[in-house]
Amino acid sequence: MSYKQEQIKPYDAATGKTEQVEQMFDHIAPTYDLLNHSLSWGIDRSWRRAAIDSLRPYRPQRILDVATGTGDFAILAAKLLEPEALLGVDLSEGMMEVARQKVEREELQGVIRFQKEDCLNLSFPNGSFDALTVAYGIRNFSDLDCGLREMHRVLRPGGRLVIVELTAPRHFPMRQLFWLYSHVWMPLIGRLVSKDSRAYSYLPATMEAFPQGEEMRQILMRAGFSDVNFRRFTFGLSTLYTAEA
Repeated sequence: MSYKQEQIKPYDAATGKTEQVEQMFDHIAPTYDLLNHSLSWGIDRSWRRAAIDSLRPYRPQRILDVATGTGDFAILAAKLLEPEALLGVDLSEGMMEVARQKVEREELQGVIRFQKEDCLNLSFPNGSFDALTVAYGIRNFSDLDCGLREMHRVLRPGGRLVIVELTAPRHFPMRQLFWLYSHVWMPLIGRLVSKDSRAYSYLPATMEAFPQGEEMRQILMRAGFSDVNFRRFTFGLSTLYTAEA
């Protein structure tokens, strides 16, 4: 099945979405953290913590953080969950280089490592991980169904999936306020700080197009997951999905 966000690309080049997403994140990596926390007014930190807290009862020891970006989620998960090992994977070496510097500062090199992976074709054997997390990256997948099947494959039976993703509010007045914020404010600030306004037009466009709520729950179930639940945060600006492999 094809989903709307899969057709949205950061740039107009003839290359595929995966290549363009890698290029975009390599380009904005140096300013990504500043913009990310500024544009969300820091609210994203509470969303991340809630996502990690949902894993506490399961005490996962081997964690895979997909689309790890600059590593904020991976570092917080390592601190709060204290796993034996946490691996962060991403297409963008530029983003992961920022993440590696953070891990060194936090002295977590013995727990966290990073490697480049295509999330649609992971290199790990079946059942390699106790938990898999994706924070604000799944809407960039060029093939959502394929990516979810790969996640299911590398989780052990009974392993836990946690996805936290930005979503567009659907009700008045937050829907209208979000439109102004995402179509005017985000591209403007993105252009001024990162010098890439198209990246910060692409990101809200994928938020609006990405399946959410019950639709996403059904997609996860079709990919093989069970015990699928979701919880919305902050008037629908973010949604947490949890599931079992």
